[in-house]
Amino acid sequence: MITPRFLTPEQCKQIAREFRTPTYVYDEASLKKAAQEVLDFPRPYGFTGRYAMKACPTGAILTLLRDWGMHFDASSGYEVLRAIKSGIPAERISLSSQEFPENITDLVNLGITVNACSLKQVEEFGKAFPGGRLGLRVNPGVGSGGTLKTNVGGPSSSFGIWYELLDKAADLVEEYSLQVFRIHSHIGSGSDPNVWVKAAELTLKQVRRFPAVTHVNLGGGFKVGRMPDETSTDLQVVGAPVKVAFEAFAAETGRELHLEIEPGTYLAANTGCLLASVQDKTSTGDDGYVFLKLDTGMTDILRPTLYASQQPMSVVPLEEPPTKETEAVIVVGHCCESGDLLTPDPSDPGLLKERFMTKAEIGDLFVIDGAGAYCSSMPSKNYNSFPEVPEVLVRESGELVLIRKRQTLDQVFQNEVPLSGS
Repeated sequence: MITPRFLTPEQCKQIAREFRTPTYVYDEASLKKAAQEVLDFPRPYGFTGRYAMKACPTGAILTLLRDWGMHFDASSGYEVLRAIKSGIPAERISLSSQEFPENITDLVNLGITVNACSLKQVEEFGKAFPGGRLGLRVNPGVGSGGTLKTNVGGPSSSFGIWYELLDKAADLVEEYSLQVFRIHSHIGSGSDPNVWVKAAELTLKQVRRFPAVTHVNLGGGFKVGRMPDETSTDLQVVGAPVKVAFEAFAAETGRELHLEIEPGTYLAANTGCLLASVQDKTSTGDDGYVFLKLDTGMTDILRPTLYASQQPMSVVPLEEPPTKETEAVIVVGHCCESGDLLTPDPSDPGLLKERFMTKAEIGDLFVIDGAGAYCSSMPSKNYNSFPEVPEVLVRESGELVLIRKRQTLDQVFQNEVPLSGS
């Protein structure tokens, strides 16, 4: 049976008493370990480890990573401002966005750097900052990922400037006298060293076009094993041949390039969990299923619905049963929505997949692990008018600290404007 990754049964019960369920919980020790692994990435010359803050942008998490030496990747102007408000120096923030923010001039003047992700963005930046320093995000033509939804490189991805269009990008760079100091690529979620080496080679090929480039960002997307049968990327294994490629490039050209990577999942996924309660239990007969109904669901964790993702799950009985009886169950959320399924078949988010778990009773606690990345930051917010859940940090000392309050119902609809005269 799967057991909680970092929470003890006693901690689960304490969190439920003090903060109620559902509650997101993060483990400081696990986050610190992951951050150090990123900062130890093989590099021949300079190195910057950036946290893709979209994975989990809670201010306390950003502050910890800042203090441990991480820099940051923002995916919108709003994320830039959120990071700055959390105490992140602007010069530690890089913006790569599908949509250029309207206040791009203000953000650049604060001190952030920018990667243009399309020809339109190159032109917009050039008009705003003629002669300015700019990074280019390039789609090198290959990608790696579990699904097309997590693959952000290759012909099926809209991210970055398609490599065959770089001549047009170079024309715009020349027109506006821009200094391209960074080439950025990002291929998606994967752990195959050969794919990463290929991406590095293709990216370095583009660096040759721009003699002012001093930095190369290879993105993130390092595979994290959430389930027991899954293997996480070994950054030393992936990074070693990339280091060799950079050294070979330097030997040939004399250009010693500063390496950047920007993981999100790798840092956060296994450092967080969602603590919930079994609020109901029902059966559809001998030819059907036993359903565990939680007090959480797609309002708080959307990955199973979007990607058919497999999350480690465990029952924490309120009272220790005399025997460890197990049963096959389907775990569902609390929304009035057939898609609110937490145990989908890996092949299709709409297909049911039973899990064998410790037999649960109504009122037992329930832990969904591997939920630190793209979970609290990517919910089906306020569906069925459920409020956002709180977030708690387990400090290295074992202290439980509230880092995000539970949303109130008034806050759910506070921005609505009543019809006048009604």
